[in-house]
Amino acid sequence: VICRYKNMEGFYTPYIPGWDTHGLPIENAIQKQGVDRKSMSTAKFREKCYAYALKQVERQMQQCIRVGTFADYKHPYLTLHKEFEARQIDVFAKMAVDGLIYKGLKPVYWSPTTETALAEAEIEYKDVVSSSIYVKMEGSADVTERLGLESSFVIWTTTPWTLPANLGISVNADFTYGIYKTDKGNLILAEKLAEKAFSDMGLSYELIKEVQGKDLENLHYKHPFIDREGLVMLGDHVTDEAGTGCVHTAPGHGVDDYNVGQKYGL
Repeated sequence: VICRYKNMEGFYTPYIPGWDTHGLPIENAIQKQGVDRKSMSTAKFREKCYAYALKQVERQMQQCIRVGTFADYKHPYLTLHKEFEARQIDVFAKMAVDGLIYKGLKPVYWSPTTETALAEAEIEYKDVVSSSIYVKMEGSADVTERLGLESSFVIWTTTPWTLPANLGISVNADFTYGIYKTDKGNLILAEKLAEKAFSDMGLSYELIKEVQGKDLENLHYKHPFIDREGLVMLGDHVTDEAGTGCVHTAPGHGVDDYNVGQKYGL
């Protein structure tokens, strides 16, 4: 619409139509036609995707022409054109020379059926009811040394299955945390969330000391059922809306966890 409007105003408005001809949707469409990609070579399967992509480009191009769009349909760009692929390699090479390419770790959405990574936009969520859990994480010697009391952190999570991957606890630098005397020992959690959390846990409690979140940074604790220590870190993603203000952090499960884990070298 914008190109056509500007063209009618007398502007030179070259519009090059283009198609992304790679990706999972094309592979899925081929397989819905009864093609078994595991029964053939990758090259053979790609040939079928190539032919299908060109067929769809032609169909969509005719539809665009029929609705009256102005474009250079004789010279479209397609991502499967060798010239386009060569340009991509040129750009990648420049990025490599400029030191922008590196190898690292990152949690990604993975589809076991299509055996490929998925974008966030390709994920559809379903509401499920699952168990949440409060977990006591026993403080290491440096906790007692810095706080003057043997104390444990209490985390709350709605994803208990990620606990084996726990490597840290995130706290908010600006929150006030309390050390509370209970039947389960001295427990550390955010003061604002204490009443609700202790009610859920069915524990009576008494505040014996206050500490700022920033003063908990780089302390250690013992994983509840694996023989290793975890690190207490500061994270902006920690809120006081629910839980304990001590967030179970598993860098292999989720972007916030990954980002804070990267920051602290986990």
